[in-house]
Parts: sequence; C-alpha cells; structure tokens
Amino acid sequence: MPHVHGLKIQVSGDMNSHERTPLNKGCTRVSLRTSIVKNICSQICRRSQGSFPHSGCDISRINLSILSKLVCEKNSLFHNVWTKHSKSAINYAKGRIYFDNFRCCYNSLAAKPQQVYKMPACPKVEKIEDALLCESPVGESFTQPSEYTPSLIAVTGHNWLLRISANTGDVIDKVYLGSYRKFRYITWDVPQETFVLKSLHKKTVVEPQEQIDSGGSVLIYLAVFRVLPFALVGVLEIDKKIFGANVTDAMICQGILIVMHSIGLVRLYSFERLSEQFMKQKLVIGQTCIWKGETRTVGEPPFGIPCNITLTERPPFLFEVSCQDNAFQVGGYPWHYIITPNKKKYKGIYHIRSMDDHSLAKNGIRDIKCCSLEPDWIHFHTDASERIIHVAPDQISVLRLKELHNDSFQYQVTEDYSILACRDREEKNHVTITSSGRIVKRRISQLDDDPEKEV
Repeated sequence: MPHVHGLKIQVSGDMNSHERTPLNKGCTRVSLRTSIVKNICSQICRRSQGSFPHSGCDISRINLSILSKLVCEKNSLFHNVWTKHSKSAINYAKGRIYFDNFRCCYNSLAAKPQQVYKMPACPKVEKIEDALLCESPVGESFTQPSEYTPSLIAVTGHNWLLRISANTGDVIDKVYLGSYRKFRYITWDVPQETFVLKSLHKKTVVEPQEQIDSGGSVLIYLAVFRVLPFALVGVLEIDKKIFGANVTDAMICQGILIVMHSIGLVRLYSFERLSEQFMKQKLVIGQTCIWKGETRTVGEPPFGIPCNITLTERPPFLFEVSCQDNAFQVGGYPWHYIITPNKKKYKGIYHIRSMDDHSLAKNGIRDIKCCSLEPDWIHFHTDASERIIHVAPDQISVLRLKELHNDSFQYQVTEDYSILACRDREEKNHVTITSSGRIVKRRISQLDDDPEKEV
C-alpha cells in the first residue's frame, strides 16, 4: 500500500464558473464533441448515474478530467476542510485512509473524512506490520457470509495473519504463522486472488530442530495464500545451498518465483512447478496433520504453518538476465523486458529487449541526458497497451512497441509523444575570496530536479 507521513485533503469551491454545453437546436443528433459536459457539477451527477455513453466506462479518465478542470481553472478557490497528523505511516487504499498501523480507518469519499472504525489499542509487539485490502469479486458464490464483504488482510508483529472486516474492524479470521521466522511483508501474487507473505532475511527466533534441518542456510521464507475462500497454497524456503551462496532476495509475482543474486543476476522459476515437485505435504488451515511424527493443528499455536515446500536440488530456471541493481521489468506484447546492462558505463541507460531471444529492439536504447540528483525511471504502462513511460526530471516520454516486417529488427520502439517542462536553465556564478584576497569565480549549473524548479 502507498503511504505518506502527512495528509491534507482539499476541495475546490467555485465550480459553477465553467461554461455550459452549447446546444445546437438545428441538429437532432448531438455530436460527440458538442455533447461533452463542461460543468463539473453535472459531470459528478452523471458519473454517479454512469451516463457517459462515449467514455467506454473508463471512470479513471472521467475522474482525471474532473480533477484537471478543478485544478487548472483560474477562478477555482481551495480551502482546507480536514487535516490529521500521525507519527506512524498513513496508508491509503480504495477511498480508505488508515492511521496507527491500520488500526484506525477513515472513509475519504465524503466531503469531510469520517471515521469508519477504530480497533482497540494493543502492545507494540502485536502491531500490524503490513496489510492489503481485499474485495469480494462480483458473481462468485461463497460458503461464508463474511467473504462477501471487503476485508483487510494483515500480518502482525507476533506472526499472526488476520482477516479484518473493512467496514467494522472486527477480526474475521486469524492464523498463527509459527515461530521459525518473522513474517513482515505482504503483497499480491495475483491481485485479489493470491497473496504472498515474506519473512525477514535474518532469523530472530529459531527453533533448535529447524536450525538442524536448514543448516542456517535459509535466506527467507515465502508463504502463499488464496483469498476467498481463505486457504494455504504453500510455504517455500529460499535456501542458499540450492539457489547459490550469492542469493540476496526473492519474491513471487504472477506465479513466477523471482530470485535475485548479488552479481546482478535475476532468474525466473515456475512456482507452480516447484510446489508440485517439492511439496512434502499438503496442509489445510484449521485441520490436523501428522508432522514429524506428531499430530498438530495447522494455523494454531504453537505449531503454526510449517515450511512444506523444500527443494532438494537446483531446479531449472525459465529465464535469466544480468542487470544493474537487479532492476528487471517485463511487459509489452509479445513479452519484452527493460534492464540497465550490468556494467558501470551503462549507468542511467536502459535497454528494451525481447524475452524470446534477448534481441535489442530498434531504437531500444533509452538515454536521456539530464543533470539531476535522482535518476530517470522507466516502466511498462499498467494497462497492457504496449506503451512504455519514461520519466525524467524535465520531460515525460510515452513510447510504444511496434512489430516490423522485412527488417533486421523484429520490433521497434517509437515515441507517441513527449511532455516537456519549459524551464530556463540558469547558470550562476559563485564567487569565493581566498585568504590572500584573490577572487575565484566558479560557474554552477542548476540541476534539472532542483526543488525550486520542480514541475
């Protein structure tokens, strides 16, 4: 979840200053251009009714259009309607604002945020470390009535996995994860379908038997769960004896296990294949199982959920690539990836290559010459439109992958458009007088990402 350490919500006042839609009495059918409603109050009313026939149900574009008109209108007046500060991180998801480590929730959909619930205070060791908002899919049927309501899936400091009602703050389900490793991070594997719990890299509490079994070579544990209905997929250990001594991190995304190495190597594995081949025993939350000769209940203390996916040999990888800082992105159609080659001379330069044969796309080297403290960044657009967004301190470039015919290159990177920040590059002369009285002049160029020039 995105988080910030301060929050201030503002709304616009004068919304009636926009022009009304001109009416063409001579036409029985109004064209698309003249049917655009410019009055923001009318747009908000039509948005709640869903009466935008030409928008393709793209509510994000409608919201951005309303926001753009409010912000860019010269006659708009803004005033502060609500302010709240917090010593801990402030998290936001789907119109909900979370304070006090997710224990206090406000609804931000109203004109002034209203408190939805506040959970009782708890010891510091039991605080919520990370959380995800889960929403029930439309058209699915479930056995439990509670699964039809949105919930917050949270991991606590004392290794409990909680499912909390997003409307009341009541705990719906709770599962004990065990004491062999502290789980701290939670993220989606497949959004609203499966999620991953990731443990800390260093052991904090280790059982003697687990120390013998793992030999102290396990870097992290990854626990995968299904949501709605709530179920365990499996717990996988990342062992340096299997993946190599230079393993630094790992994560699961879209069913792919991504393993990163200190030498800049990134390798992809199929998590489904690993779980089918190396799962020692299938575990069901709340049911008893025989583990190492003893009968235990899965998800209940002190047993919790043991690691049931243990690799005994190095598996074959699906894909590997070497890059700087393990920065590796996949997207486009057909699949391409973006990296910075793993050499110092390529720092700040991005390559766009095919995942099929690692071939470089035509115009696939992106190098924006900018003088800034923070580097530029690039990523595939999240709407699967084959577009690529490249952002520098003073420009934004929207790129696109296109297939080529009768060319030595299979694909080409073309620029749809660029947005440039028109700024005057100022060069200031810095004058220093030495102890002997000599005047030394130095020319200082202003950085592209200077806070005073930020756009």
